[in-house]
Amino acid sequence: MIQATQTSNLTCTRSTAATFSALKCKECGAEYEPKAVHVCEFCFGPLEVLYDYSALSRTVTRESIQAGPKSIWRYRSFLPVATDTPIDVGTGMTPLLQANRLARRLGLKRLFIKNDAVNMPTLSFKDRVVSVALTRARELGFTTVSCASTGNLANSTAAIAAYAGLECCVFIPADLEAGKVLGTLVYSPTVIAVQGNYDQVNRLCSEVANTYGWGFVNINLRPYYSEGSKTLGYEVAEQLGWQLPDHIVAPLASGSLFTKIYKGFQEFIKVGLVDDKTVRFSGAQAEGCSPIAQAFRENRDFITPVKPSTIAKSIAIGNPADGVYALDIARKTNGNIEAVTDSEIIDGIKLLAETEGIFTETAGGTTIAVLKKLIEAGKIDPDETTVAYITGNGLKTQEAVQGYIGEPLTIEPKLDNFERAWERAQTLDRLEWQQVLV
Repeated sequence: MIQATQTSNLTCTRSTAATFSALKCKECGAEYEPKAVHVCEFCFGPLEVLYDYSALSRTVTRESIQAGPKSIWRYRSFLPVATDTPIDVGTGMTPLLQANRLARRLGLKRLFIKNDAVNMPTLSFKDRVVSVALTRARELGFTTVSCASTGNLANSTAAIAAYAGLECCVFIPADLEAGKVLGTLVYSPTVIAVQGNYDQVNRLCSEVANTYGWGFVNINLRPYYSEGSKTLGYEVAEQLGWQLPDHIVAPLASGSLFTKIYKGFQEFIKVGLVDDKTVRFSGAQAEGCSPIAQAFRENRDFITPVKPSTIAKSIAIGNPADGVYALDIARKTNGNIEAVTDSEIIDGIKLLAETEGIFTETAGGTTIAVLKKLIEAGKIDPDETTVAYITGNGLKTQEAVQGYIGEPLTIEPKLDNFERAWERAQTLDRLEWQQVLV
């Protein structure tokens, strides 16, 4: 029974194409109308979208999915929108690359990189969640949209709002990387830079959402927004030939991405699109902001908030909303949650770039560094089919690697100058390889 009411005057647009029916509290099970509400009024637990899986199992097939658009909207039946004309900017269906050179370097037989560093339109996985959130926002009648962001979400919200013709105001910490600030301003939203960390920005945004009635993608629209991350699970299953991997490694910020990839796999199992299988889930955090990894290491079932201090700003959430759910998934799938230093994150960025030609931001460097750490600790079986999720592009966080990747060899335009420079470069390469071997 629907127990709660909408907190604004906005009406809910429905259609016969909708496959979701309500929002449900993950803690106490209370159900709500599918409107702009994200917290249970009885126990303050988070709300999640309910779907009609019986109907989905009867109507959705591998063939019907493959006949859909080459974007996340090929999975529209599994997403919380009522319209048949969602906001589609080509988001999703990013490459799943078999990373043979990186696999050999790390000692794995079958490693894949899910590369959302080339996602459309703003080069991060956030384009997925924002496409879903803004489609739902438009259905609910919002004309102004917003977010609290560590950078990538601001980029996505501003870009997709511009495409959809929605008014946009985004909130960011004032110390974000220049590339991410520029990558938001170019779409002409109102950008509010707050003197504080992400958790402080998020608290301010909650007040603004309650006062102004805007559609905040990661606050009052969060149940719909978070569902977009499931498409990273769907795509991997489809791209592996309708099979699930053995092990995944993904970055942890709020923990939502981690939980939604898991939900995506479970939904495909539930409706019969893939065979049932336990996929091991391992999460990656930066030591300078690792509340989930700390709880995992100490075998706690609660998260102690921390103050972020790391170059990995895109995952620097000191009080992760879905942290306890990420812990539960890692434990019940026999996975792990690890943290790495800023120095190891830089090494992870460089390792992925030099082996697979992918320039990732600091969140991706964290993922690769944790992947390497888990392999060295014997926590990933070399025979497992492993997928590492790369969620953002390195062009957004160039400051992180400045001073760590060398400089051009500047010469006069003469052949002998080139030859001396070339010999010097070869000598340096040999020394670097000797250090790797040691």
